[in-house]
Amino acid sequence: MAEAHSAVAFSFAITHEGVHVNYDREVLHVIFYSGLRSWRRNLRRFVNNVRCGVFPASLTSMALTVGGYNALYLTRDTYASGYDISLGLVDRLRPFIKLEEQAQTVACCSIIACGCWIGASMLMKYTLRFLYMYKGWMYESRGKGGSMSFLTKLWIVTVKLLTRFSRPMLYSYQGALPRLPLPALNQTMSRYLRSVRPLMDDENYSRTEGLVKNFQNGIGKKLQRYLLLKSWWSTNYVTDWWEEFVYLRGRSPLMVNSNFYGTDAILLHPTHLQAARAGNVTHAAFLFRRLVDNQTLEPIMAQALVPLCSYQYERTFNTIRIPGMQTDKIVHFSDSTHIVVYNAGRYFKMPCYYKGKLLNPKELQMQFERILADESVPEKGEATLGALTAGERTPWAEARTKFFNKGINFASLKDIEKAAFVVVLEDDEYDYDPEDPTQLDRFGRAMLHGKGYDRWYDKSFNVIVMKNGRIGFNAEHSWADAAIMSHLWEYVLTEDLIALGYDDEGNCVGKVTCNPPVPTRLKWDFSQECLQAIDTSFRVADALLNDVDLRLLMHTAYGKGFMKGCRLSPDAYTQMALQLAYYRDAGKFNLTYEASMTRLFRDGRTETVRPCTIESSAWVKAMEDKNVSNAKRVELLKMACDQHQLGYRDAMCGKGIDRHLFCLYVVSKYLEVDSPFLNEVLSEPWRLSTSQTPHGQTSKMDLSKNPKCISAGGGFGPVADDGYGVSYIIAGEETIFFHVSSKKSSSVTDSKRFARQIEKALSDMKNLYAGLAKK
Repeated sequence: MAEAHSAVAFSFAITHEGVHVNYDREVLHVIFYSGLRSWRRNLRRFVNNVRCGVFPASLTSMALTVGGYNALYLTRDTYASGYDISLGLVDRLRPFIKLEEQAQTVACCSIIACGCWIGASMLMKYTLRFLYMYKGWMYESRGKGGSMSFLTKLWIVTVKLLTRFSRPMLYSYQGALPRLPLPALNQTMSRYLRSVRPLMDDENYSRTEGLVKNFQNGIGKKLQRYLLLKSWWSTNYVTDWWEEFVYLRGRSPLMVNSNFYGTDAILLHPTHLQAARAGNVTHAAFLFRRLVDNQTLEPIMAQALVPLCSYQYERTFNTIRIPGMQTDKIVHFSDSTHIVVYNAGRYFKMPCYYKGKLLNPKELQMQFERILADESVPEKGEATLGALTAGERTPWAEARTKFFNKGINFASLKDIEKAAFVVVLEDDEYDYDPEDPTQLDRFGRAMLHGKGYDRWYDKSFNVIVMKNGRIGFNAEHSWADAAIMSHLWEYVLTEDLIALGYDDEGNCVGKVTCNPPVPTRLKWDFSQECLQAIDTSFRVADALLNDVDLRLLMHTAYGKGFMKGCRLSPDAYTQMALQLAYYRDAGKFNLTYEASMTRLFRDGRTETVRPCTIESSAWVKAMEDKNVSNAKRVELLKMACDQHQLGYRDAMCGKGIDRHLFCLYVVSKYLEVDSPFLNEVLSEPWRLSTSQTPHGQTSKMDLSKNPKCISAGGGFGPVADDGYGVSYIIAGEETIFFHVSSKKSSSVTDSKRFARQIEKALSDMKNLYAGLAKK
């Protein structure tokens, strides 16, 4: 009962002496400022939505239109020879507006002017959408020595004219982005056959041609018609099904299989104080959230001209993936003023706002120091509670329904799920040692899976702060793609290392100006049955993480500077190195996945690029043939890179293969029809799954001035049991980081061996140009 009374903000009692009121001023202050902040957010959101809705027009232009129209109408007898610019509309509106004559005239003119302005703004918006449908610029050479068609030049001038008079907000371009186009069935089938040709002998290829022909002339036509209807009706015919069937309906553990990770800027170590680093990083993350909420975050623009879809940013914070029996769901809360901190097996709810104001880094450091100084011991089962989010999804859904549906377990779980994000204060230290590569490997493993219970894997992201101040993150994948999390992380590192900084003793800069509410321990009460469920999930997670073979490679022999000097795309060059490395490692070619974004379209997420092509396999074979000259190998490499670039551009422009086939497969399942072709395609394993980590998404970081601020990138687990997962970040002119993962249980893979093959492939590719004249 004491706890119940302490939770009440005020109470009153009626006695023979009168009415006695008892209240807690501090609690009422918290309630008042919370409500005030909520009203401000809602008002700001309403205004921003209006501004985004009228883009590329602006509210200023509306005011000028209304004012100008009134001025022209009211002075028509003086300056316009009595000409009625409303064409009689003002007189027609007068009977419906009961005001004095002068006010009536102004009201009628304002209504007409607003109508004209709305019409013009809609015309501008749909004109912009029509212009953004043009993708010819993607396929034309740009930069020094490039040529550009007259049509593209005209397109660029028109786009710039339409967008130059209004400053865009984060979501301003959403209404102007075109829908993702549905490729023609015959085009996808043709691209598919070309992509699998180097993987098959003549007999298997002939059989596959037969399957494709039967599908294209048979059930494929019916499935395509249904998919065409969906592409007309929805803003994106792929995204909702991709999110549901690829992510939310998956029943396997999120840890390793789905979640991905990111690492620190390993060449810098600004402070060894754990609480200070946590304070700066937490403050920077909330600053990013403020930019998203206020829509003042600059939208990402391709070639500084074409916007990328921004819808995924909305769920970055205050988001949780809720487990279900058959399918999970993503829940996003509109606001949260606290985070949850995990330390030494205990969970804390930590307020990050006081009287409606975000705590500064120094105050946040004080909050983290309070948690680190807490000597309380975990409740039984509390330390390993996070294993429930790391294990199979269905047992977690059952446990959540059974053991977390009421009481203190329910309340504490809600605090975690509603938190802005989770911060993990680690007990271990990790660092970068160029003389000991295993240090970086251990750091990567800590970010990818930790101990299998010390992350809340359902949360949109966990920030991990090591005991010596090193940082990283672990992110859930269903709510957004890695590019969004990379943008947040790049912003956080920039604020932390450049803008906020630390004093000479490693503490956060600034002064403590208030005494915020002390972080509170979350309470738990686990039954024996619940403890058994936690242990079962932990054993699943423990077996999974112990099977991970992770190797981080820092390649410093050369980087994108040399690649560009060869007049080759750095991404295509790196992908060719991976093809050569895999062929040498496995002795054959295999289906290869590279993630590409489709955010040039509304609600776009990703598409697959297939780097293993006829051209790439011809080049790899030439590299292994001693009778082929280096000049010929360079020629074949150029052809392979050009073909890869074409495939990448096709994927970005909605001409990919795999998302189309995936959606056709989903339609076939809804219609309960069987397709041998689709069954075979969707069951093909991606034994080499790759992804490039983007950087340079925030204009605040100038890598030419701060080259050591670049993150080492991040990675993910292997997609196939007998395959590799490779993430890479082309970090600078002379550096590339590779994150190579595989499974120890596989007899055909070895991450360290594959990393050595990557190094050798990159070295051999550089040697191709030795002695050859640079063109």
